[in-house]
Amino acid sequence: MLNLHISFLAINTKVMPHNRKVTKAVITAAGYGTRFLPITKAIQKEMLPIIDKPILHYIVEECVMSGIKDIIIVTKYGTSSSVEDYFDSIIEYEEFLRKSRKYKELDQLKWITKMANIAYVRQNKELPYGNASPLIAAKNFIGKESFVLAWGDDIVLSKVPAVKQVKLAYERNKCSAVLAVQEVSNEEIQRIGMVSLKKGSKNQVEGVLEKPEKHQITSNLAEYGRFVLSPVIFKFLSVDKKGKGNELWLIDAINEMCKKHKVIAQPIDGKWYTTGDPLRYLKTTFAVAMRRDDIKEDLIAYLREEIKAIDTMKTIKD
Repeated sequence: MLNLHISFLAINTKVMPHNRKVTKAVITAAGYGTRFLPITKAIQKEMLPIIDKPILHYIVEECVMSGIKDIIIVTKYGTSSSVEDYFDSIIEYEEFLRKSRKYKELDQLKWITKMANIAYVRQNKELPYGNASPLIAAKNFIGKESFVLAWGDDIVLSKVPAVKQVKLAYERNKCSAVLAVQEVSNEEIQRIGMVSLKKGSKNQVEGVLEKPEKHQITSNLAEYGRFVLSPVIFKFLSVDKKGKGNELWLIDAINEMCKKHKVIAQPIDGKWYTTGDPLRYLKTTFAVAMRRDDIKEDLIAYLREEIKAIDTMKTIKD
């Protein structure tokens, strides 16, 4: 595995011609995770465990299973070491497992270090707060190639990896971007971005409205953390173009792109889970556990006992 520390002010990469074959991915892991304080003071939110793997592991693995060869993870100062250490080799640990004859565990650790070529960009402190800043930080690494962008706290459970689905949609269509979308309830759409399609089109995006008010809801299509973007996106990204809450939003750039370029909405065959707050993080953990044969039955039995105990206590209290 290739581990590189790259300053976004000092990257010097060869410019490659733009083509529709997607082999690179950018994964964001530069947020503060304030909803998870105090734990996120010491560990990056994207490194919180979903059972026995950090959130970020699932996303990297999804990219690898989708044919992505090179991955850049955008981190921030202070907690980036936990990300870098996880995907790096720890010789002492591997030697301990070898001497203990724990070969299965040893193979798992070796796979983590070899599954992708990973480089790290540390997001400059001078960049504005917002989900578009990691992309600006990674711009020179990307060059003139199309790339996958994935939020580092979204997990998609599906037979065909979500990254592969948006990648194939991009490679098969003449468009400048593909957004992964999923139908959600009116209540949920108010928490995320609502995708509107152009009149008469089944998949061409007219625009995205971030966290719409109830009276603004005209669609139940939500965009979430899987994109394929062409280099055209950088024409619409600037540190001076701050939006709602004085933040730098990717959606603002995508909305500008939609006016001049074709942007596709791709429904994903699978289930999207966000880990952006403690409740949804627990729901995601439960969803993953329910898909593991070594955990599922015991977990169901435990939950039944817990619910029974809570009901008993409530009855006694009443």
